[in-house]
Amino acid sequence: MEIEYSRHWKDKKKEEKKNITDDVIEFALTNSPMLRDKYWKDAYNAVSNIPPSGRTLKVIYKRLNQKVFIITAYWLN
Repeated sequence: MEIEYSRHWKDKKKEEKKNITDDVIEFALTNSPMLRDKYWKDAYNAVSNIPPSGRTLKVIYKRLNQKVFIITAYWLN
């Protein structure tokens, strides 16, 4: 799976979200069903519990052919 990041996510990751790594995002994408986003018609949500920490991660993304375009990700708890 090839992952591409939005400019928004790149900026947030540098400053505030350093503990959300690429492996955690990939884990959430592979272990969650594709849920439609409430506001964006062409975006999906992945919500998954991350095993070592037990925290829940939400990833908002779009599918573009063979790529996954990450819009943002954040911890729910």
